[in-house]
Amino acid sequence: MELTYYSDYAVRLVNTEEPARNKDALTSVEAVRELFGANQQAARRTTDADVTRFRSVRARLRAVFEAADGDDETLAVDLLNSLLLEFPVSPQISGHDVRDEDGRPDWHMHLADHPSNATAGYAAIAAMGLAFHLTEHGVDRLGLCEALPCRNAYLDTSTNRSRRYCSDRCATRANVAAYRARKREEAERTGRSAETAQPSTADSDR
Repeated sequence: MELTYYSDYAVRLVNTEEPARNKDALTSVEAVRELFGANQQAARRTTDADVTRFRSVRARLRAVFEAADGDDETLAVDLLNSLLLEFPVSPQISGHDVRDEDGRPDWHMHLADHPSNATAGYAAIAAMGLAFHLTEHGVDRLGLCEALPCRNAYLDTSTNRSRRYCSDRCATRANVAAYRARKREEAERTGRSAETAQPSTADSDR
């Protein structure tokens, strides 16, 4: 498993909120536990207090994406470094129960956390994963969806660094909106041209 995989933890958490729509899905212990995915052992540590703590970490992770989206590379790194210092992890070699074709363990790097609470564990993995993604692919690979009012976070893994939207749905919606805007402009230009070409009443009476 590539360590950049853990960057998805950051995206999942950030996207539990849609500020422009005043929506927040992070309202219960169950919602927090869902963020852990298959990591049920870590999810079971979640308590009511983690809901507020997760929201605080979410705001700090969103700030990283906002800085990157605003081309403030230094600020994005500084914000991420502060999270890494506050929520450290211990890299370990892990094989779990996965075996290769020769029956040997499929060894890979794993981020082991030793948290005092569920938030600390999740934040450590999310921050480290995002750090690996940033250093391997570049700060400009951290983005916020351009399809207003969405602004969901995403990780650009395209070959030509061309991603602008968090999903195909948002990309389609933005393209349709742009198409309709062009059509309106064309119609307005055509209307203005027709008015300019039409002779005035005074000219018609001559």
